[in-house]
Amino acid sequence: MIRTRRTGSSILGSLMLAALLAGCTGFGSDVSLPANAPRVIGPDRDRDHVRLVRAFGGEGRAPQLQQLLTDVTNRLVMATDRPDEAFQVTILNSPAVNAFALPNGRLYVTRGLLALANDTSEVAAVLSHEIAHVTLRHASQRSELQARSALIERVAENVLNDAEEAATAQNQSRSTLASFSRAQELEADQMGVRVLARAGFDPFGAPRFLTSLGRSGTSSDGQTGDRLASHPNTNDRVSRALQAARRTDLPGGGETGRLAYLTTLEGLSYGDDPADGVVKGRRFIHSRLGVAFEAPEGFSLENTSQAVLGSSSDGERRLLFDAADTPEGQSLEDVLRSTWTDTIEAGTLSTGTVNGLPLVTALSNGKEWTFRLSAIRIGSTTYRLIMATRGNRSDLESIFQQTLNSVRQVQPEEARRIRPLKLQIVAAQRGDTAQTLAARMPIDRPLERFLLLNGLDRNAPLKAGERYKIVVE
Repeated sequence: MIRTRRTGSSILGSLMLAALLAGCTGFGSDVSLPANAPRVIGPDRDRDHVRLVRAFGGEGRAPQLQQLLTDVTNRLVMATDRPDEAFQVTILNSPAVNAFALPNGRLYVTRGLLALANDTSEVAAVLSHEIAHVTLRHASQRSELQARSALIERVAENVLNDAEEAATAQNQSRSTLASFSRAQELEADQMGVRVLARAGFDPFGAPRFLTSLGRSGTSSDGQTGDRLASHPNTNDRVSRALQAARRTDLPGGGETGRLAYLTTLEGLSYGDDPADGVVKGRRFIHSRLGVAFEAPEGFSLENTSQAVLGSSSDGERRLLFDAADTPEGQSLEDVLRSTWTDTIEAGTLSTGTVNGLPLVTALSNGKEWTFRLSAIRIGSTTYRLIMATRGNRSDLESIFQQTLNSVRQVQPEEARRIRPLKLQIVAAQRGDTAQTLAARMPIDRPLERFLLLNGLDRNAPLKAGERYKIVVE
């Protein structure tokens, strides 16, 4: 989602851009209060909530799904050792797979995470884990609490007001707002499974979802869901969660709530909102702003609230594409000079055009990274494409020019053809396979996505009459 924003603060410099794409997806992050702190959700505690919801794309509008999550949360809380505490769950309108909690009992799950889950017990496992972090008071020391609160403040301020760090803050905060030790993560997993079983849910929902989470973390960039150093290895978490499930009073039972959950998922938005720009493989297109570009071969793209971020599989080459409203009459040369924190090499500013659009390019050398900068104007909006490479710099110029040459204006008729994606629940017919259902999905890597969304192994047979998730326009 590229948002135009005011200039006046610098765009990412060397150190900031080098930190892009440093996060990972996964539930298990939280900011907890000291043990003696009050636990009340009220207007005086809602400022962080409002800012974070805005930073993550707003609230997801899914009334039936919201009611299911509220009911599950209330049921879980009653099964904890602190049934009098207040918790409230919010759906975030983000395609990222994530969940986290704030100290006042605010729980958050993204629609990306909800799309990944396959039954009520799996979502309950996520919520139970987050509730456990809060009830266990994992951030009980005042100094740690202050550090976490400061981080929340920076995320909100940066994303909403500061163009310089907005993209970095969004990318990192969607992964985690606070890092717990491995021991604390495992403790939250164990308590989460116990509470899950006490509430009458299938305790094996936890290892099932953790397995899907691990699969979702293995993306085209070759990275896994274990990238967050403070989190235990996913395989270890799955193994321990399985052991915990077997030790509960419901080792062979418990409610899964698959049909009820899939019913509430029907029609849920999937992936990027076209109004905020859409990533399809290496291509990005923004129908409202009317701009598109294509990343080099081997790059993966992520559409954040402030910029499109890209990275090669080894992380040694990266890109950033964003937009800014510039003062009327400001030259593109001045845009680069005023919004880049590091030194632009003397004599490297060059003017030209790309696909009929005016542009300026420049070079900047950092200690570890070399940057190729560009500013391109469409109407009153200036777009900034930045490519960076670390180590081998021989191909920077070629991949920069390749990407730059793909930047173009999107015509209205093309923009109208971009339709939002959503989940549809279908019953498998006799003879259906993963391949046949995946073929109905108008997305990149449809078979891989179908298997991931439905928690299936490759070549696993489908059951006639069983309901499965597919993505449709």
